[in-house]
Amino acid sequence: MRKTSYGKWLAFATLALASCASLPEVGGNMAAAAAKASPTVATPKGVLQAKQAAALLARRWARATPDMKALAILEEAATGVPLIAGNKVSLLFDGPATMKEMMAAVRDAKSSINLETYIFDQDRVGIEFADLLIERRQQGILVNVLYDAVGTFGTPQAFFERMRAAGITLVEFNPVNPAARKGKWELNNRDHRKLMVVDGKIAFTGGINISSTYADSSFFGSRRTPNKEDGKKVGWRDTHIKVEGPAVAALQWSFVNNWVRQEAGELSEAASETTYFPPLAPVGDKVVRVLASDPGKGFEIYKSLVLAIQESKKSVHITSAYFVPDQQIVDALCAAARRGVDVRLVLPGVTDHGLVLHAGRAFYDQLLANDVKIFHLQVAVLHAKTAVIDGTWSTIGSANIDRRSFIHNYELNVIVLDSAFGQDMEAAFSEDLRDSKPVSREEWSRRPWSDRLKEWAARLTEYWI
Repeated sequence: MRKTSYGKWLAFATLALASCASLPEVGGNMAAAAAKASPTVATPKGVLQAKQAAALLARRWARATPDMKALAILEEAATGVPLIAGNKVSLLFDGPATMKEMMAAVRDAKSSINLETYIFDQDRVGIEFADLLIERRQQGILVNVLYDAVGTFGTPQAFFERMRAAGITLVEFNPVNPAARKGKWELNNRDHRKLMVVDGKIAFTGGINISSTYADSSFFGSRRTPNKEDGKKVGWRDTHIKVEGPAVAALQWSFVNNWVRQEAGELSEAASETTYFPPLAPVGDKVVRVLASDPGKGFEIYKSLVLAIQESKKSVHITSAYFVPDQQIVDALCAAARRGVDVRLVLPGVTDHGLVLHAGRAFYDQLLANDVKIFHLQVAVLHAKTAVIDGTWSTIGSANIDRRSFIHNYELNVIVLDSAFGQDMEAAFSEDLRDSKPVSREEWSRRPWSDRLKEWAARLTEYWI
């Protein structure tokens, strides 16, 4: 969800102040020049030797496409981020199920809770979550909360002061008021990440904010097909993941790094290093890559997505809440479809952000002409940001497929390279297709001229929205 009215004015207000960054050109041949013979695999005991890494990945990717190793090598060369072995990763769908899991983890916390969120609303869910954090802090658990100033623009400061008075340490990320920012004022660079790390051992990340907006689930997982009467019961369709194992340390590090970036000082002095970074033994068999991108720097999430599409052999299945791709992504999707890859996109049929909706639809003519299949999710506001490629490469996180996520925001995505997890992602994608309406090229060509005008106008703002 976006704070649409304020976010739109923020974009135009900063237009004259910020320079226009551009996304990098991504290509397998370019990355291959710096690639190694085998991907780097990190474990709690250190980086595996090349032969050990190759043997581990051969076992994990036995059912993957032959080129999964090559993609992993290219992705590492492009992002500079190694794979992490030995993890358990669980999919969570929609707000109620995710909040239930997160609150259970908070109740079971033994030492620390670090929460980073774009939106933290003062509503039923927000108050319940804040009350639980206060309760745990009063029981001696260290609680640190990093919240974005724009995402929480409509949340009363008294809501945060109540938590602060209870002993919770809070930091407002990039305050709107420049006088409140200790370091460089970067109004247009927002912390769009959603992350909670408990005891340094369990982490949650994805697309779900702390808000009652997500309290009404979509029809995802329901055995019945939505009907016309359900049109008045629009829920929110989103995806989150729970991570356990060595990769949690990388997620914890991204939190600490953003905390320090705000010149907020070190985390609680009452904590030892092991409070936040305890020893982490392998707890599963999933191999992941944690990508935490900063505005205008490494473009890690963008590069990984483009490479995965470019290297796809069988399928590209994307679920995208705010879809305003740059031309390189459009070209990669079209090229994949032309070479016989099954390219399907589940995009919003209902949205909370009309400007983004029309900006994204301005690309439909080119996509449909190249055999990319587009589906509009019905009876739900789509907020998920996921993709599964060739049934093995999956990504879940906070980054939308737009320039705001790739250039302006702090974002966090987890790449999972695993066939079994890929099957779960494919099953979820099939569920979304069930509740979606296909967009045909013929139907799209007959859309009203008023819609075409909206698309043209929205395209003019795509760099900022």
